[in-house]
Amino acid sequence: MELYFTGIIIAVSTFLIIGIFHPIVIKVEYYWGTRPWWGFLLLGLVCIATAVCIANVIVSSVLGVVGASFLWSIGELIEQKKRVERGWFPMNPKRKAAYQTKDEEQKTV
Repeated sequence: MELYFTGIIIAVSTFLIIGIFHPIVIKVEYYWGTRPWWGFLLLGLVCIATAVCIANVIVSSVLGVVGASFLWSIGELIEQKKRVERGWFPMNPKRKAAYQTKDEEQKTV
């Protein structure tokens, strides 16, 4: 009986990649805000374009997942900013002016 681990390797890699991107998004938003979204876009497109050119199934799949994670992180950066404004995550005191707090939000309504 021959065993094939390709699916398991891709699944574990996907799980780890998604797990790694969660704190990356939090740290990027904390230090730089949503401005680096274009970097995520560029890296995501490069990873996906590279994945299309690679014949190895595992490497191509992992690159595709990394690319998709970069692209997904663009939306997560914006959502992370909203989570900080709601008080769910700590605000970077050096970037306080970049956030609309609940008090300011109620004043504008």
